[in-house]
Amino acid sequence: MFAFPKQRKEPLTDAQHVRNAVARFDQVIDVSDEDRALAFATIEKAAKYYNVDLSQTNWHQLGVHPQMHRQEAAAKAVETKRERGELKKAASKAVETKREHGILQEAGAKAAAARKRQRKGHGRA
Repeated sequence: MFAFPKQRKEPLTDAQHVRNAVARFDQVIDVSDEDRALAFATIEKAAKYYNVDLSQTNWHQLGVHPQMHRQEAAAKAVETKRERGELKKAASKAVETKREHGILQEAGAKAAAARKRQRKGHGRA
């Protein structure tokens, strides 16, 4: 069951997911007021089922203003880090984190497999 079933957003499979759905309610974008009302009713029902205290009494209390300018904010953050000379440090930290979690190795394997498929498709394998 999802709070926003059309978008398959905010699963409500246990108490932790219900608390997450409440916390992230205003981050779901491109939904109507009717969808939000339905989502709140579903969250209320799940909260009751999983014994989660829900202090809000309507969906307006959870908010409706997701961050609409995320890309602009991210670009501004990159520019600020570049100006401060922190960009290389942040990039190397991101690479190290990805390396620790095996993401780089996984991405490399996917890229290699894609190149191999592409070569086979063009008769060069």
